[in-house]
Amino acid sequence: MKPEVRIAQWLLAAVFVVAGGFRLWQALHGVPTGNNTLLLSTAEVLLGVLIAAGWQLRAVTLLAAAALLADAALSHPFWKFSGAAQAAQLLQFMKNMGLVGGLVLLSGAGGAKRR
Repeated sequence: MKPEVRIAQWLLAAVFVVAGGFRLWQALHGVPTGNNTLLLSTAEVLLGVLIAAGWQLRAVTLLAAAALLADAALSHPFWKFSGAAQAAQLLQFMKNMGLVGGLVLLSGAGGAKRR
């Protein structure tokens, strides 16, 4: 795998590990956290570790991309807001879309042998 692809792989993985890990760390330190958030944060950390390790990279990155698409639509419905709230939600939505783009690129550039 090219060095620049490996760096992209690790940076994309870091987003999942840090975001999920931070929410889990907060829960361990008394911040009220729902069971769904705990479950999704654990899955996020696991996806990040799998991406960083390169395990089944194509499948895992596409799964992560699908999860981010769902998260963007469910958690950041900018179309339901106006003004500053809409701008904030649009920013988060587009951040997720950028990450989805990176994951899709990584799924195709991960170095897996194709038939």
